[in-house]
Amino acid sequence: MKIIIDAMGGDNAPLEFLKGGFQAARECNVDIVLVGRVEELLNLMKEQGMDTLPKGVELMNAEDVVDMHDDPANVVKTRKNSSMVQGLKLLAEGGGDAFVSAGSTGALLSAATLVVKRVRGIRRAAFGPTIPTKTGQLVLIDSGANVECAPEFLLQFGCMGSFYARKALDIQRPRVGLLNNGAEDTKGDELHKEAYQLLKAAGEKGTIDFVGNVEARDAMTGACDVLVCDGFSGNVMLKSIEGTALFMGSLLKKTLYRSFKTKLAALLLKKDLKQLMGTLDYKKVGGTMLLGISKPVIKAHGSSDAEAVVGAVRQAIAAVNAGICEAIKENINEMTLPKEMDPNA
Repeated sequence: MKIIIDAMGGDNAPLEFLKGGFQAARECNVDIVLVGRVEELLNLMKEQGMDTLPKGVELMNAEDVVDMHDDPANVVKTRKNSSMVQGLKLLAEGGGDAFVSAGSTGALLSAATLVVKRVRGIRRAAFGPTIPTKTGQLVLIDSGANVECAPEFLLQFGCMGSFYARKALDIQRPRVGLLNNGAEDTKGDELHKEAYQLLKAAGEKGTIDFVGNVEARDAMTGACDVLVCDGFSGNVMLKSIEGTALFMGSLLKKTLYRSFKTKLAALLLKKDLKQLMGTLDYKKVGGTMLLGISKPVIKAHGSSDAEAVVGAVRQAIAAVNAGICEAIKENINEMTLPKEMDPNA
């Protein structure tokens, strides 16, 4: 298996991506292609005391870099020689099995859509990160790719999220919920009322296991395995969870270091606390798969270090092995509206 990495995208590029790529090749037993400014990467290698590339690692030159201020819609034209665009082209041409980038989210979404293409029949690709809950893990889809949505988008998000949870998380019958401001089926605006009916119909057909509307607080206690939402609401929820986790972590640390007694308690609980904080560490997860694209594309966290890069590579490997993209392609007919309900037919 060969994983392509955008070596120039992200806050800590290219050094952490060079180190992470080398580490991933060593630990994950895969080939790695680092796409970026080769001369700069080679100089960094020398600074790290390395004269030759590790086994399984190759470099591909790309002199340009996608800037966070670039217009996402035009990066394929304006930054065609960038590490992101060239890496995606390599993936599209069969030069690798998956692509990892920590670059601009909007640019990655746009470039992946234009270069690698969406699965035929998918209206919008979506980000589906997994977040920890009281009972396990939750796929939150969409978490920011699509601010404005149509009901059919949410239907497809629910189906793609269900396939991902089944294939990648080994949840045999994922429960799919629709994020709303109440559990009653009459709650929400027109978008959510219409999406509810589509997801309900999909549930009645057996395509998904739809459990109805779910409030944000109930999602975190295990009310569903896949939470469907428009990109705006999903991103707000995701950032709220991240912020709350950071706040609770700092509050816990402050409490445990308050006195000798609490410091002793912290020492006794060190292993358990480390495990707890590990469940909330983005480095362990690595990234988010862009569901709906025809080949695996992983968005790594913008501040990824070498450890997070390895995590993203592991996620890419899991996506390839699980056949997520193939599952979406094979079930596309179950994710499209009947002609009599499709305004675009």
